[in-house]
Amino acid sequence: MSQPVEGSDRRVFHITDPCSAERLVEDGHLEPTSLESEGFVHCSTAAQVVATTERWLAGVDDLVLVELDVDRLDDLRWPEVYPGQHFPHLHGAIPGAAVVRVHRWRPADRAAWEG
Repeated sequence: MSQPVEGSDRRVFHITDPCSAERLVEDGHLEPTSLESEGFVHCSTAAQVVATTERWLAGVDDLVLVELDVDRLDDLRWPEVYPGQHFPHLHGAIPGAAVVRVHRWRPADRAAWEG
């Protein structure tokens, strides 16, 4: 695992739908479609969750944030996606053993997620 960018939040979240999160916990792993199509799983830090949901998932009401333990992820990389902004990308399936907690996403609770 490559280390997070200095000073970045160590909590990493995969934003998904409740059914996929349930499958992850039940099956012990999850391979989102982006793993095959792009070669990695999109993740965000707690400070990036609001911007990510607003940019890519605006209007989607039924989302969950799967909190992952970065020490249990084998190939987590932190590329610079936008100038000065590094986002965590997992290059492999999400292992169920890395799941710390599943949070229900409510846009009304966004203040709790803003860094």
